[in-house]
Amino acid sequence: MGKVIHVGLLGSQFVSTIHVEAFKRVPDARILGVASPTPGHAEAFAAKHGIPHAFTDYRKMLEMRELDVVVIGIPNHLHCQATVDAAAAGKHVICEKPLCLNLAEADRMIEACKKAKVKLMYAENLLFTPKYVRVKRLVDEGALGKIYLVKQSEKHDGPHAAHFWDVERSGGGVTMDMGCHAIEFCRWMLGRPKIVSVYAQMARQVHHDKTRGDDDALVIIEFENGAIGVAEESWCKPGGMDDRAEVYGSEGVCYADLHHGNAIETYSRKGYGYAVEKAGDTKGWTFTIYEEEWNYGYPQEMAHFVECVRDDKPPLVTGEDGKVVLEAIFAAYASAGTGRKVKLPFKTDATKPIDLWV
Repeated sequence: MGKVIHVGLLGSQFVSTIHVEAFKRVPDARILGVASPTPGHAEAFAAKHGIPHAFTDYRKMLEMRELDVVVIGIPNHLHCQATVDAAAAGKHVICEKPLCLNLAEADRMIEACKKAKVKLMYAENLLFTPKYVRVKRLVDEGALGKIYLVKQSEKHDGPHAAHFWDVERSGGGVTMDMGCHAIEFCRWMLGRPKIVSVYAQMARQVHHDKTRGDDDALVIIEFENGAIGVAEESWCKPGGMDDRAEVYGSEGVCYADLHHGNAIETYSRKGYGYAVEKAGDTKGWTFTIYEEEWNYGYPQEMAHFVECVRDDKPPLVTGEDGKVVLEAIFAAYASAGTGRKVKLPFKTDATKPIDLWV
């Protein structure tokens, strides 16, 4: 065990609970504080999880000298300012996806962290998910030959919190929320070649009363090495989370199902407490997840980021990676809005991706 890295959480809702559970498995990390502007939330969260300090103003938490790193798990439209404030306080930043609302904010975040000489780490958990890490190793050792197609899909029946449905705060719909996973997954699997074009189709199929954003989307990404990435995203699928990937090469193929392959097949007439993320009902057949945070890769992700801070190592996923993903998301919304393939680099002054579609 090396130097203990002291962590502060910005946010006290669903993803922050995942972060707490992840850090419990990181021996070199200790959560020192949690901040939430909603009265009583931070205090209740801290009491529940044994966190010594709670704040309604995260800037007060940033004043703690012992604090090394903050984890940003708050609505998208708040990511930029929180990152800039953390950097100014000399704290390293772990920012949940998507990086922020627009490319100007991304540049501001990256510049602020460079100026303060702190790390900006982009929390893309799929790059740490054990099953997907194994697929990546197969790709890297040449087991599948030359990769020409990578597909990644994530589908469920919609987000937990109201701010995801509000495009003014989220910046977009399911493509902004979950397409960012697939875009970075494809880049990583292929060794991060440049993206040369994006074509997307988006629709609001089910949740007309909840959002102006897209709730179902297909995004096709063309890379400079000739490979294609396909992202399938949906907030329309009932019955809980579905997350899977396919990788096709000249010498083989891989299929990885993140949930069904790791789950316990359960039948219950009366239902039970919890099956898997976003599963609204547990009556009948369900796929009961176990070791959920581990299977998602969150402890491995946080352990890696803690090691980067402790040992001054470059992270696997950076703010620059987050900006590349965001640029592709803007291009996807522009493509869906025009019905045409969009070439990259893609420059836009739009304040949020959804503006290019609706």
